[in-house]
Amino acid sequence: MNTIAIVDYGMGNFHSVARALRAAAPDADIRICREASHIDNASRVVFPGQGAMPDCMRTLNESGLREAVLRAARSKPLLGVCVGEQMLFSHSEEGDTPCLDVFQGRVRRFSGPGYASASAHTDDTELLKVPHMGWNRVKHVRHHALWDGIADNTHFYFVHSYYVQPSDPALTAGLAHYGVSFTCAVARDNIFAVQFHPEKSADAGLRLYRNFVDWNP
Repeated sequence: MNTIAIVDYGMGNFHSVARALRAAAPDADIRICREASHIDNASRVVFPGQGAMPDCMRTLNESGLREAVLRAARSKPLLGVCVGEQMLFSHSEEGDTPCLDVFQGRVRRFSGPGYASASAHTDDTELLKVPHMGWNRVKHVRHHALWDGIADNTHFYFVHSYYVQPSDPALTAGLAHYGVSFTCAVARDNIFAVQFHPEKSADAGLRLYRNFVDWNP
């Protein structure tokens, strides 16, 4: 049985991810896991996250699951989602937070004269609101098994104020544009991670989850 552990450390939309995975892969055993041993014993791992980075890292550390995530990153197919992607990098500007350092690079905020906080009162309709929220096209930078059956420039659903900036450009597997072109998918060896939410991205998101379940890196 293909067992997929969704890491539940207290900061993520775990049930939405589980529902999407069950719809995409009804033949797989999908489990929301709060125990390190359950993550260690799974065939593959989904690492979601949402909320502020300092809270996510603190909660992950307090949950006792940090080392289990790092072991999974070294040994089995792992899919990072949203803040779960960001946490794989070295450091985040959000709260000046050290992250897991699986990948070298930093997490940056959308900022500059072209952006406005979503809560800001402004008459300038050309300013881009932060957080970036809604559907956006994703360009495939290179072929990857998780893109199979998903057309280049397909729309996926985003909700985020920060994005990853890998030190090694070869990590980038997908790009989106929101004022700037930014990395929205990374891949290396047994890890694939995305900034967007597959579970909120209709058929394309379900296909990506199905591809992950079938992926043999």
